Amino acid sequence: MTRRRTLAPVLAAAVSGLVLLSACGAGEPATTTAGGDAPLTLRFTWWGNDNRLQTTSRVIEAFEAEHPNIRIQPEPGDWSGYWDRLATQSAANDTPDVIQMDEKYIVEYGSRGLLLDLADVDTGDFAPGTVELGEVDGTLVGINAGINAPSMAANPTLFEQAGVELPDDTTWTWDDFHRIAQEISAAGGGESWGAMNMMSTDAVLKAWLRQHGKEQWTADGIAYEASDVADYWSYFLTLQEDGSIPPASVTGEDEGQPIDQSLLGTNRVALGSLWSNQYPALDRATGESLLPLRLPRAEGTGRDAELWYKASMYWSASARSAHPEEAKIFIDYLANNVEAGTLLGTDRGVPANLTVREAIAGDLGESDRKVVEYLDSINDELGAPSLVPPMGGGQSPSIQLRYAQAVMFGTQAPEPAAEGFVTEVRGALG
Repeated sequence: MTRRRTLAPVLAAAVSGLVLLSACGAGEPATTTAGGDAPLTLRFTWWGNDNRLQTTSRVIEAFEAEHPNIRIQPEPGDWSGYWDRLATQSAANDTPDVIQMDEKYIVEYGSRGLLLDLADVDTGDFAPGTVELGEVDGTLVGINAGINAPSMAANPTLFEQAGVELPDDTTWTWDDFHRIAQEISAAGGGESWGAMNMMSTDAVLKAWLRQHGKEQWTADGIAYEASDVADYWSYFLTLQEDGSIPPASVTGEDEGQPIDQSLLGTNRVALGSLWSNQYPALDRATGESLLPLRLPRAEGTGRDAELWYKASMYWSASARSAHPEEAKIFIDYLANNVEAGTLLGTDRGVPANLTVREAIAGDLGESDRKVVEYLDSINDELGAPSLVPPMGGGQSPSIQLRYAQAVMFGTQAPEPAAEGFVTEVRGALG
């Protein structure tokens, strides 16, 4: 299970700490300079798997070779504990200098003055509409680390073994998805299934809402009703009950696994939701070339899949960094340097910098190329831009997980669970 507490009290304490420190230092960040020719050190934190650790380590080495006066102290972590740790560090005024930031929390940190203004980092070569995704209250506090989009990953071997044809993802519906999952599960003999259970998947819920004429967020609240969520959970509960997706016990265990050890990553489900940047890691884990498909669409609505581009993550910096200019130099390198782009590939999304994207295109492997092709293929079909969650909205996925598990394990029906979910999400908003 996931944590229940909100980050807001911890971040409020962090802001109080900033106020006290500014009183002592006339509002300026405390700065230290390395003595003599000794290099200064920037702490750099990110979440991710072993592959991301390896690629990021190579980028750090390349940066340090180019900037011998700056050393990068890596502080990697797993998503599951990353935000608790960052909130605790912020409250103790011990935040790393450079931070891998997510859209679920950028408003929460940015609006509280915890992130550095990055307006003078060069974004001149970024694709239109990709810079603004990092703005909070008109201040650029996150540099887009890569473009990302939701998708449905298909395992072609499991389709072939079941004798089921791959769908036409430009027209398929959630009814088609159900039929395909049921057929593949019938051939799996209880060892593999047609699809994963997506009751707790935030991105798929967002797409479902958009396909039914709703949105997930307004600037300061939610834009859907409990009945919308109940319909979504009822759909997947039907699939669970008829065996199209795994039983609750299997899904519950799967939701605690790293993605490369998940049902999708171990070739036990034929269809599963992925962000587009996750394909290279999953291809390595599965030994397959998973196919990125558009999400199914709602039956009879006349709407497309209502997909959207998002910043896969951001490069941010602490407002209390002792070395703000050097932190911006490092972020500029991560976002704009061709060598860095080559080393990072699409692990953090397709580069928002068009010059970097063009320069590395010829060096991309098969997994990276298909991600770029998928993003290009949906470019003319995108729905309205998706707002980032308001303050406190980053708690929604963990709240969704708890209530979705209550539905799948039968301790709550979809309707009361959805009421509880919506009430708790509203209560979490700042």
